Amino acid sequence: MSSNTKRVPLKSVEPPEPRAKQGVLNALTIDVEEYFQVSGFEGIVPRHQWDSIPTRVGPPTERLLEMLATAGVRATFFVLGWLAERQPSLVRAIHAAGHDIATHGYAHRLVYTQSPAEFRSDLRRSIRALEDAIGERVDTYRAPSFSITAQSQWALDVLIDEGITLDSSIYPVRHDRYGIPGAPVTPYRFGRSGGSLWEFPPPVTRTWGLNLPVGGGGYFRLLPYAVTRWGLRRINAEGRPFAVYLHPWEFDPEQPRVTCGWKQRFRHYVGLEKTEGRLAQMLTEFRFGTLREALVAWQPAAGSSLETRQPNAMAPLA
Repeated sequence: MSSNTKRVPLKSVEPPEPRAKQGVLNALTIDVEEYFQVSGFEGIVPRHQWDSIPTRVGPPTERLLEMLATAGVRATFFVLGWLAERQPSLVRAIHAAGHDIATHGYAHRLVYTQSPAEFRSDLRRSIRALEDAIGERVDTYRAPSFSITAQSQWALDVLIDEGITLDSSIYPVRHDRYGIPGAPVTPYRFGRSGGSLWEFPPPVTRTWGLNLPVGGGGYFRLLPYAVTRWGLRRINAEGRPFAVYLHPWEFDPEQPRVTCGWKQRFRHYVGLEKTEGRLAQMLTEFRFGTLREALVAWQPAAGSSLETRQPNAMAPLA
Protein backbone atom coordinates (compact mmCIF):
# COMPACT_ATOMS: atom_id res chain seq x y z
CA MET A 1 0.00 0.00 0.00
CA SER A 2 1.23 3.50 -0.73
CA SER A 3 2.56 5.44 2.25
CA ASN A 4 -0.15 8.11 1.91
CA THR A 5 -3.10 5.74 2.06
CA LYS A 6 -5.47 6.04 4.99
CA ARG A 7 -8.37 4.24 6.60
CA VAL A 8 -11.64 5.76 7.77
CA PRO A 9 -14.06 3.68 9.86
CA LEU A 10 -17.17 2.65 8.01
CA LYS A 11 -19.46 4.06 10.68
CA SER A 12 -18.38 7.59 9.69
CA VAL A 13 -20.07 7.18 6.30
CA GLU A 14 -23.83 7.59 6.11
CA PRO A 15 -25.75 5.99 3.22
CA PRO A 16 -26.81 8.60 0.63
CA GLU A 17 -30.34 9.78 0.06
CA PRO A 18 -30.79 9.21 -3.68
CA ARG A 19 -33.56 10.90 -5.63
CA ALA A 20 -35.64 7.74 -5.82
CA LYS A 21 -38.46 6.19 -3.89
CA GLN A 22 -37.69 4.80 -0.46
CA GLY A 23 -37.01 1.12 -0.01
CA VAL A 24 -34.08 -1.27 0.10
CA LEU A 25 -30.74 0.39 -0.59
CA ASN A 26 -29.12 -1.42 -3.53
CA ALA A 27 -25.63 -1.26 -4.98
CA LEU A 28 -24.65 0.19 -8.34
CA THR A 29 -21.32 -1.12 -9.62
CA ILE A 30 -19.35 -0.25 -12.74
CA ASP A 31 -16.59 -2.47 -14.15
CA VAL A 32 -14.19 -0.04 -15.83
CA GLU A 33 -12.41 -1.63 -18.78
CA GLU A 34 -11.94 -1.01 -22.50
CA TYR A 35 -14.35 -2.64 -24.95
CA PHE A 36 -11.58 -4.83 -26.36
CA GLN A 37 -10.57 -6.22 -22.95
CA VAL A 38 -13.67 -8.33 -22.33
CA SER A 39 -13.22 -12.07 -21.85
CA GLY A 40 -15.18 -12.83 -25.01
CA PHE A 41 -12.44 -11.17 -27.08
CA GLU A 42 -9.51 -12.70 -25.19
CA GLY A 43 -8.52 -15.07 -28.01
CA ILE A 44 -9.11 -12.40 -30.65
CA VAL A 45 -7.45 -9.26 -29.23
CA PRO A 46 -4.24 -10.43 -27.49
CA ARG A 47 -2.97 -8.39 -24.54
CA HIS A 48 0.25 -7.42 -26.28
CA GLN A 49 -1.88 -5.41 -28.73
CA TRP A 50 -3.84 -3.47 -26.12
CA ASP A 51 -1.47 -0.49 -26.05
CA SER A 52 -1.79 -0.05 -29.82
CA ILE A 53 -5.59 0.28 -29.76
CA PRO A 54 -7.06 3.77 -29.24
CA THR A 55 -8.74 4.20 -25.88
CA ARG A 56 -12.49 4.84 -25.71
CA VAL A 57 -13.25 4.34 -22.01
CA GLY A 58 -13.03 8.01 -20.99
CA PRO A 59 -16.13 9.61 -22.61
CA PRO A 60 -18.67 6.94 -21.55
CA THR A 61 -17.23 6.94 -18.04
CA GLU A 62 -17.59 10.71 -17.85
CA ARG A 63 -21.16 10.40 -19.09
CA LEU A 64 -21.84 7.87 -16.34
CA LEU A 65 -20.41 10.25 -13.74
CA GLU A 66 -22.69 13.01 -14.99
CA MET A 67 -25.74 10.75 -14.80
CA LEU A 68 -24.92 9.64 -11.27
CA ALA A 69 -24.23 13.18 -10.09
CA THR A 70 -27.61 14.29 -11.44
CA ALA A 71 -29.32 11.36 -9.69
CA GLY A 72 -27.40 11.90 -6.43
CA VAL A 73 -26.08 8.34 -6.50
CA ARG A 74 -22.69 7.02 -5.43
CA ALA A 75 -21.44 3.79 -6.95
CA THR A 76 -18.56 1.33 -6.67
CA PHE A 77 -16.22 1.42 -9.68
CA PHE A 78 -14.17 -1.76 -10.21
CA VAL A 79 -11.24 -0.44 -12.24
CA LEU A 80 -8.81 -2.59 -14.18
CA GLY A 81 -5.24 -2.06 -12.94
CA TRP A 82 -3.87 -1.98 -16.50
CA LEU A 83 -6.15 0.96 -17.18
CA ALA A 84 -5.30 2.70 -13.90
CA GLU A 85 -1.59 2.64 -14.76
CA ARG A 86 -2.24 4.33 -18.08
CA GLN A 87 -5.08 6.68 -17.13
CA PRO A 88 -4.69 7.56 -13.43
CA SER A 89 -6.48 10.86 -14.07
CA LEU A 90 -9.64 8.93 -14.97
CA VAL A 91 -9.44 7.00 -11.69
CA ARG A 92 -8.98 10.27 -9.80
CA ALA A 93 -11.99 11.80 -11.58
CA ILE A 94 -14.17 8.87 -10.50
CA HIS A 95 -12.88 9.16 -6.94
CA ALA A 96 -13.28 12.95 -6.86
CA ALA A 97 -16.93 12.54 -7.86
CA GLY A 98 -17.53 10.66 -4.60
CA HIS A 99 -17.47 7.05 -5.75
CA ASP A 100 -15.71 4.05 -4.23
CA ILE A 101 -12.67 2.74 -6.11
CA ALA A 102 -12.26 -1.04 -6.17
CA THR A 103 -10.08 -3.45 -8.13
CA HIS A 104 -11.10 -5.56 -11.11
CA GLY A 105 -7.69 -7.21 -11.24
CA TYR A 106 -4.84 -6.03 -13.43
CA ALA A 107 -4.95 -7.74 -16.84
CA HIS A 108 -8.55 -9.05 -16.97
CA ARG A 109 -7.42 -12.67 -16.75
CA LEU A 110 -9.97 -15.27 -15.73
CA VAL A 111 -9.06 -16.40 -12.22
CA TYR A 112 -9.22 -20.12 -12.98
CA THR A 113 -6.69 -19.73 -15.82
CA GLN A 114 -4.05 -18.50 -13.35
CA SER A 115 -1.98 -20.19 -10.71
CA PRO A 116 -2.34 -18.85 -7.14
CA ALA A 117 1.02 -17.10 -7.50
CA GLU A 118 -0.02 -15.47 -10.79
CA PHE A 119 -3.32 -14.39 -9.30
CA ARG A 120 -1.61 -12.85 -6.28
CA SER A 121 0.79 -10.93 -8.52
CA ASP A 122 -2.06 -9.67 -10.72
CA LEU A 123 -4.06 -8.59 -7.66
CA ARG A 124 -1.13 -6.80 -6.01
CA ARG A 125 -0.25 -4.92 -9.18
CA SER A 126 -3.84 -3.76 -9.62
CA ILE A 127 -4.13 -2.57 -6.02
CA ARG A 128 -0.84 -0.71 -6.25
CA ALA A 129 -1.90 1.11 -9.43
CA LEU A 130 -5.22 2.18 -7.90
CA GLU A 131 -3.76 3.24 -4.55
CA ASP A 132 -1.06 5.24 -6.31
CA ALA A 133 -3.80 7.04 -8.26
CA ILE A 134 -6.08 7.97 -5.35
CA GLY A 135 -3.84 7.78 -2.27
CA GLU A 136 -6.24 5.57 -0.34
CA ARG A 137 -6.57 1.94 0.56
CA VAL A 138 -8.31 -0.35 -1.96
CA ASP A 139 -9.85 -3.46 -0.41
CA THR A 140 -12.84 -4.41 -2.57
CA TYR A 141 -12.52 -6.84 -5.48
CA ARG A 142 -14.46 -8.29 -8.41
CA ALA A 143 -12.99 -11.03 -10.56
CA PRO A 144 -13.01 -10.54 -14.34
CA SER A 145 -16.16 -12.24 -15.66
CA PHE A 146 -17.04 -13.39 -12.11
CA SER A 147 -14.44 -16.14 -12.51
CA ILE A 148 -14.21 -17.30 -8.90
CA THR A 149 -15.89 -20.66 -9.39
CA ALA A 150 -15.96 -23.97 -7.54
CA GLN A 151 -12.57 -24.74 -9.11
CA SER A 152 -10.97 -21.43 -8.12
CA GLN A 153 -12.23 -20.83 -4.59
CA TRP A 154 -8.58 -20.86 -3.52
CA ALA A 155 -8.60 -17.24 -4.78
CA LEU A 156 -10.63 -16.27 -1.71
CA ASP A 157 -7.68 -17.22 0.51
CA VAL A 158 -5.41 -14.98 -1.57
CA LEU A 159 -7.91 -12.11 -1.37
CA ILE A 160 -8.10 -12.37 2.42
CA ASP A 161 -4.33 -12.63 2.70
CA GLU A 162 -3.92 -9.48 0.58
CA GLY A 163 -6.34 -7.42 2.68
CA ILE A 164 -9.52 -7.63 0.60
CA THR A 165 -12.56 -7.39 2.88
CA LEU A 166 -15.41 -7.27 0.34
CA ASP A 167 -15.80 -9.34 -2.82
CA SER A 168 -18.42 -9.47 -5.58
CA SER A 169 -17.24 -12.34 -7.77
CA ILE A 170 -19.41 -15.40 -7.07
CA TYR A 171 -22.42 -15.55 -9.39
CA PRO A 172 -25.03 -18.06 -8.12
CA VAL A 173 -25.99 -19.24 -11.64
CA ARG A 174 -24.98 -21.76 -14.29
CA HIS A 175 -22.97 -20.26 -17.14
CA ASP A 176 -20.32 -21.45 -19.56
CA ARG A 177 -17.74 -19.03 -18.14
CA TYR A 178 -18.64 -18.47 -14.50
CA GLY A 179 -20.97 -19.33 -11.66
CA ILE A 180 -21.50 -21.48 -8.56
CA PRO A 181 -25.18 -22.44 -8.83
CA GLY A 182 -25.57 -23.43 -5.17
CA ALA A 183 -24.03 -20.28 -3.74
CA PRO A 184 -26.20 -17.96 -1.60
CA VAL A 185 -28.17 -15.27 -3.40
CA THR A 186 -27.95 -12.86 -0.45
CA PRO A 187 -24.77 -11.13 0.79
CA TYR A 188 -22.91 -13.35 3.23
CA ARG A 189 -19.72 -13.70 5.25
CA PHE A 190 -17.32 -16.19 3.68
CA GLY A 191 -15.15 -17.94 6.27
CA ARG A 192 -11.80 -19.41 5.30
CA SER A 193 -8.90 -20.84 7.29
CA GLY A 194 -7.00 -17.55 7.12
CA GLY A 195 -9.92 -15.27 7.93
CA SER A 196 -13.11 -14.12 6.25
CA LEU A 197 -14.56 -11.61 3.84
CA TRP A 198 -17.99 -10.43 2.79
CA GLU A 199 -19.41 -11.66 -0.49
CA PHE A 200 -22.03 -9.56 -2.33
CA PRO A 201 -23.27 -11.68 -5.25
CA PRO A 202 -24.60 -10.31 -8.54
CA PRO A 203 -28.40 -10.12 -8.72
CA VAL A 204 -30.54 -13.20 -9.29
CA THR A 205 -34.21 -13.92 -8.64
CA ARG A 206 -35.47 -17.40 -7.91
CA THR A 207 -37.97 -18.47 -10.60
CA TRP A 208 -39.29 -21.92 -11.53
CA GLY A 209 -36.67 -23.48 -9.28
CA LEU A 210 -33.82 -21.69 -11.04
CA ASN A 211 -31.72 -18.62 -10.31
CA LEU A 212 -32.55 -16.10 -13.04
CA PRO A 213 -29.85 -13.44 -13.52
CA VAL A 214 -31.19 -9.89 -13.86
CA GLY A 215 -29.87 -6.35 -13.74
CA GLY A 216 -26.34 -6.64 -15.06
CA GLY A 217 -24.27 -6.55 -18.23
CA GLY A 218 -25.71 -8.56 -21.08
CA TYR A 219 -28.80 -9.48 -19.07
CA PHE A 220 -29.54 -5.78 -18.61
CA ARG A 221 -29.24 -5.15 -22.35
CA LEU A 222 -30.83 -8.32 -23.72
CA LEU A 223 -33.87 -8.75 -21.46
CA PRO A 224 -36.79 -6.32 -21.86
CA TYR A 225 -36.55 -3.65 -19.18
CA ALA A 226 -39.95 -4.71 -17.85
CA VAL A 227 -38.43 -8.11 -17.03
CA THR A 228 -35.44 -6.47 -15.34
CA ARG A 229 -37.72 -4.26 -13.25
CA TRP A 230 -39.87 -7.26 -12.30
CA GLY A 231 -36.85 -9.28 -11.22
CA LEU A 232 -35.24 -6.48 -9.22
CA ARG A 233 -38.52 -5.64 -7.50
CA ARG A 234 -38.89 -9.29 -6.53
CA ILE A 235 -35.43 -9.23 -4.97
CA ASN A 236 -36.22 -6.11 -2.94
CA ALA A 237 -39.62 -7.52 -1.96
CA GLU A 238 -37.73 -10.36 -0.31
CA GLY A 239 -35.91 -7.76 1.79
CA ARG A 240 -32.52 -8.20 0.17
CA PRO A 241 -30.42 -5.75 -1.85
CA PHE A 242 -29.08 -6.34 -5.35
CA ALA A 243 -25.85 -5.22 -7.01
CA VAL A 244 -26.39 -4.04 -10.58
CA TYR A 245 -23.23 -4.19 -12.71
CA LEU A 246 -22.52 -2.32 -15.95
CA HIS A 247 -19.49 -1.33 -18.06
CA PRO A 248 -18.60 2.00 -19.69
CA TRP A 249 -18.35 0.29 -23.10
CA GLU A 250 -22.06 -0.56 -22.79
CA PHE A 251 -22.72 3.20 -23.07
CA ASP A 252 -20.70 3.43 -26.29
CA PRO A 253 -22.84 2.06 -29.15
CA GLU A 254 -20.45 3.54 -31.74
CA GLN A 255 -17.48 1.48 -30.56
CA PRO A 256 -15.50 -0.37 -33.28
CA ARG A 257 -16.77 -3.84 -34.12
CA VAL A 258 -14.37 -6.68 -33.42
CA THR A 259 -14.47 -9.57 -35.87
CA CYS A 260 -15.67 -12.49 -33.77
CA GLY A 261 -18.07 -15.43 -33.62
CA TRP A 262 -21.84 -15.12 -33.38
CA LYS A 263 -21.91 -15.79 -29.63
CA GLN A 264 -19.42 -13.02 -28.85
CA ARG A 265 -21.24 -10.61 -31.18
CA PHE A 266 -24.59 -11.36 -29.56
CA ARG A 267 -23.31 -11.02 -25.99
CA HIS A 268 -21.31 -7.87 -26.60
CA TYR A 269 -23.18 -5.74 -29.14
CA VAL A 270 -26.91 -6.42 -28.81
CA GLY A 271 -28.74 -3.66 -26.96
CA LEU A 272 -25.87 -1.18 -26.57
CA GLU A 273 -28.10 1.67 -27.71
CA LYS A 274 -30.56 0.91 -24.88
CA THR A 275 -28.19 0.94 -21.91
CA GLU A 276 -28.16 4.65 -21.09
CA GLY A 277 -31.91 5.10 -21.22
CA ARG A 278 -32.53 2.00 -19.14
CA LEU A 279 -30.05 3.09 -16.48
CA ALA A 280 -31.65 6.54 -16.32
CA GLN A 281 -35.04 4.90 -15.74
CA MET A 282 -33.69 2.46 -13.17
CA LEU A 283 -32.11 5.29 -11.16
CA THR A 284 -35.57 6.81 -10.69
CA GLU A 285 -37.20 3.54 -9.61
CA PHE A 286 -34.73 2.07 -7.10
CA ARG A 287 -32.45 3.33 -4.34
CA PHE A 288 -28.73 2.99 -4.98
CA GLY A 289 -25.45 3.49 -3.15
CA THR A 290 -22.02 1.90 -3.13
CA LEU A 291 -21.54 -1.81 -2.56
CA ARG A 292 -20.48 -1.20 1.04
CA GLU A 293 -23.30 1.21 1.79
CA ALA A 294 -25.86 -1.28 0.52
CA LEU A 295 -24.29 -4.10 2.53
CA VAL A 296 -24.21 -2.15 5.79
CA ALA A 297 -27.76 -0.84 5.30
CA TRP A 298 -28.94 -4.43 4.87
CA GLN A 299 -26.69 -6.09 7.45
CA PRO A 300 -25.43 -3.62 10.10
CA ALA A 301 -23.16 -6.33 11.54
CA ALA A 302 -21.01 -5.93 8.45
CA GLY A 303 -19.90 -2.57 9.82
CA SER A 304 -17.73 -4.27 12.41
CA SER A 305 -15.59 -5.92 9.76
CA LEU A 306 -15.53 -3.41 6.91
CA GLU A 307 -13.80 -0.12 6.36
CA THR A 308 -14.31 2.51 3.69
CA ARG A 309 -13.24 5.97 2.64
CA GLN A 310 -14.98 9.23 3.46
CA PRO A 311 -16.84 10.11 0.24
CA ASN A 312 -16.06 13.33 -1.55
CA ALA A 313 -18.80 15.83 -2.27
CA MET A 314 -20.59 14.82 -5.46
CA ALA A 315 -20.63 17.27 -8.34
CA PRO A 316 -21.04 17.03 -12.12
CA LEU A 317 -17.82 17.01 -14.14
CA ALA A 318 -16.70 20.40 -15.34
